[in-house]
Amino acid sequence: MTAFVLVAGSFTGGWVWEETAARLRGAGAEAHPVTLTGMDGRRAGAGIGLETHVGDLVRLIDGLTAAEVVLVGHGYGLHPVLGAADRRSGRVARIVALDTLLPQDGEPAARSVPDPGGRAGEDGRVPPPTRETRSRWGGLEGVPDGALARLERLAVPQPAATLTEPLRLTGSASALPVTGVLCTAGGADVSTVEMLVESGPPRFRALADDRIRFLELATGHWPMLSAPAGLAETLLRAAAGEGHRVTAPADERPTHLRPFLEGVRDVPEAPRERHGRVDLHLPDAGGPRPAIVFVHGGPVDPDQRPTPRDTPSLLGYGRLAAGAGAVGATLDHRLHGLADYALAAEDLAGAVALVRADPRVDGERIALWFFSGGGLLAADWLAAPPPWLRCVAATYPMLAPLPGWEAVEPRFRPVDAVGTADGPAVVLTRAGLEHPAIAATVEEFLTAAGKRGARVETVDVPHGRHGFELLDPTEESAEAVDRAMTAVLSLLGE
Repeated sequence: MTAFVLVAGSFTGGWVWEETAARLRGAGAEAHPVTLTGMDGRRAGAGIGLETHVGDLVRLIDGLTAAEVVLVGHGYGLHPVLGAADRRSGRVARIVALDTLLPQDGEPAARSVPDPGGRAGEDGRVPPPTRETRSRWGGLEGVPDGALARLERLAVPQPAATLTEPLRLTGSASALPVTGVLCTAGGADVSTVEMLVESGPPRFRALADDRIRFLELATGHWPMLSAPAGLAETLLRAAAGEGHRVTAPADERPTHLRPFLEGVRDVPEAPRERHGRVDLHLPDAGGPRPAIVFVHGGPVDPDQRPTPRDTPSLLGYGRLAAGAGAVGATLDHRLHGLADYALAAEDLAGAVALVRADPRVDGERIALWFFSGGGLLAADWLAAPPPWLRCVAATYPMLAPLPGWEAVEPRFRPVDAVGTADGPAVVLTRAGLEHPAIAATVEEFLTAAGKRGARVETVDVPHGRHGFELLDPTEESAEAVDRAMTAVLSLLGE
């Protein structure tokens, strides 16, 4: 017999699983909805951390007699699930990650689950979302009004340390089968996973491991409330090992390490100076010159080497700018997790100040050029553009958080900021073969820009993919880079 251990997200308890658990039992399985310590609304939060919840699950597992134990983690619940699996790997048959990214060793839940918001009270607990802050629950698509009212009524404060205490894994469970259940109403699907795998970072390439499968469920982030029958059926399929396997690209080189416009453009090196997080690629030209600050995407693993400013893409763009007579500035910002956009924005502001203060730079002629997930950082500059910002450029950008990215602060939504202030023109480079989830944010941005009268110049790469300068080194790609650079330099007065 299979025993399902069901662990829900922040601010909730075992009650959210009632209907799904009943259907699992009706199918002949055991179902154990869990209310973790401190989540019954009666116990204080002081002294309760992630390890407390890991211990809760370990004790439950030790008391089960079923031959096959499947641990199901939803939102925050995946953190204690992985911790318990690590400690009892010999008793666990499978882990199910329910519409939730797999965290890594040392990662606290606050970096990968929807922003809990607010501050912990004197009792060490974070208050749950209210009707006014429902976005902190994640996508609520499909949840009936009655179930939503119950969710809000029965929500309890979350012990703060459960969200901030790092997940500690020994690697004992690294060989266990994993099934990711993707709730597609929020936009996450298998193609999204394929995009992440193709991007190349090790944590995403790991999703192509043979032990990992994916199933889709056509509902929102709370399927135990919106589609309990469908969820029960999906969990039974997961336990049986069903699901789609994502495969890694034939070219084993991570995308970010492939040569810039290989075989199509020879981009000469330029003198480069390092100033803390910022590199300056310097032109062979006298007098203060305009500058372009290039902002990499992410999230990027903090241990990634080389760091973004030393990768072929940013080196290529920095050198192109210098070769065209502008100062090309590249930086390493701290976008290491979905909750790190404020840190990255702080790093970007510091980099811009450093660049503008350099005597070789004309501080009144600055452009910011964003890539991929770094595109969300454009929101601040579109909402309140300074007079010296002559251009905002974006290449295959995300212009709104992707499905499942609820941990990103609401402030970082360029689709909401474009055209709200009298700012500079935007030069937007679109990949014709862009991933659907990212392409949707670009279309939303263009629609908003059109309604608000914002100036946007588009450069299209019809046959280009996300990262086309590295993945598709064709004449079409090179010409698109040239057109975008020319447009930016023109707006800088060059």
